[in-house]
Amino acid sequence: MNSPAHTVKSVFQTLEENHCMTESFCPETIGSLRAQGFEPVVYIVDDEASICQALSRLLRSYDIRCETFSDPQHFLDQPCSLQPCCLLLDVNLAQGDGFSLQDEMNQRGLMLPIIFITGFGTIPMSVRAMKAGAHEFLTKPFNEEELLQVVVQALQLDAGRLAYRLETEALRQRYQSLTKREKEVLELILSSHMVKQIAFTLNISEITAKVHKRHVLTKMKARTPLELLKIYERLQP
Repeated sequence: MNSPAHTVKSVFQTLEENHCMTESFCPETIGSLRAQGFEPVVYIVDDEASICQALSRLLRSYDIRCETFSDPQHFLDQPCSLQPCCLLLDVNLAQGDGFSLQDEMNQRGLMLPIIFITGFGTIPMSVRAMKAGAHEFLTKPFNEEELLQVVVQALQLDAGRLAYRLETEALRQRYQSLTKREKEVLELILSSHMVKQIAFTLNISEITAKVHKRHVLTKMKARTPLELLKIYERLQP
């Protein structure tokens, strides 16, 4: 068995050893995510304690929060994060393998970006991972810059997805705040009905129809029927 020092050495090509590193990693990116109100986190699932330690030490040195798991089930048992996150996942695990965890996550709808890491990567393995939605597939040894770049890209991707989900949920709550009558009026507005037609269809006065229409637009925070349509379409499954 490899010693811990040898194992860690096999994971990283240090920046001094590999000068062909990319220059796109920007530590300030993490700060910009925090400025948006996010607290990014990187999950690490690897059954080798030395690898978890090396990865977490590197990430924390750049002020990136991380949590490590030696057992994939322990990772699945934790509550879903409401922050931008990604998963560093070893392909070969004592309990199953990384692909099984990826499949289980897909079945549960856990769509956080996955970065596979392995010391024995093959083209079929990488193709399988990417087809199942993995963000990246890294073969050891990789340099620190490469890993950091991929992690930050994954966090940015998930931050965008999270912002979209939160915004969509806010829109859904606005819709749920409408009364039954207001939802009926909304449907008629989306069908290009004018106030007079809304009043006739619902057997109400034009003044009442106009009030309902104004309430619908106000509650949904839509300035025009076109904006209302875009919001409504976004809420559809």
